[in-house]
Amino acid sequence: MKYSAKDIENIIYRYLPPEEGYQQDVIKAMNYAYKAGGKRLRPMMMLICYRMFAGDEKDEVLERFMSAIEMIHTYSLIHDDLPALDNDELRRGMPTVHKAFGEDIAILAGDGLLNYAYELAASSFSLRPGDVRIEKAMMILATKPGIYGMIGGQTLDVIMSGKEVDEKQLEYIYVNKTSALIECAMMIGAVLGGADDKSLQDICMVARDVGMAFQVQDDILDIVGDEAKLGKPVLSDEKNDKYTYATIHGLKKAREYVADTSKHACNILDAIPGLVSEYKDELGELISMLIDRDR
Repeated sequence: MKYSAKDIENIIYRYLPPEEGYQQDVIKAMNYAYKAGGKRLRPMMMLICYRMFAGDEKDEVLERFMSAIEMIHTYSLIHDDLPALDNDELRRGMPTVHKAFGEDIAILAGDGLLNYAYELAASSFSLRPGDVRIEKAMMILATKPGIYGMIGGQTLDVIMSGKEVDEKQLEYIYVNKTSALIECAMMIGAVLGGADDKSLQDICMVARDVGMAFQVQDDILDIVGDEAKLGKPVLSDEKNDKYTYATIHGLKKAREYVADTSKHACNILDAIPGLVSEYKDELGELISMLIDRDR
């Protein structure tokens, strides 16, 4: 892989708020969660998608959106871990934010990351006033994590906890709870890189498949994963009475779904014309790696 999580962190950490002032306790909790590690998958995909269309051109606007998408992802993890939702004590091998800082500060830290993400992204307008690409990117950033995206999926997931879900409901949860934020990242990278409407639609389809495969692989790892590698407890879906693709269809079909959906994503990607081949191959490699990941 051309980029590692560390490469991405060298970019996105530059945009964290300083831990100072009367509000420093919440900022410390925000930065604690943000720096807790992880694959940095969403900002990495945003960067690769940008380079597929724009080549090696450097763009500070892109960097701000990369940091913003990871802030939104991190806020969602903080809130997911809260006692009212999944009630988890470990995240990436470290105490969850409500365990380290208290539930009250954890709620505020999630709120702070979400709000600061939009503050940071909106600051891009001062770099290029009137830039239509930034306007489109802001709309994507505002929509995909919201009530018609990630929050919508999380809502149905919470409502259906302990209840049997049908295929349509499960797909809705996965498309919105997981795929929406990956779509957000990849589409913003493509928009800022200059993708036309047809290519943007294709990138969205690729991202949706990647998100679906990623979530089903998560389901598999929750059943058979190594807790030490995952950095969080396994069997949490069982603990929270949640039906998943893996519990409904079994591990064999779940693994087949991950492989088939990832292959379909790569086929769509291969058919998009005019991409910088180096970065198209990079994204294809990243998608393939997600099939066999163990964490």
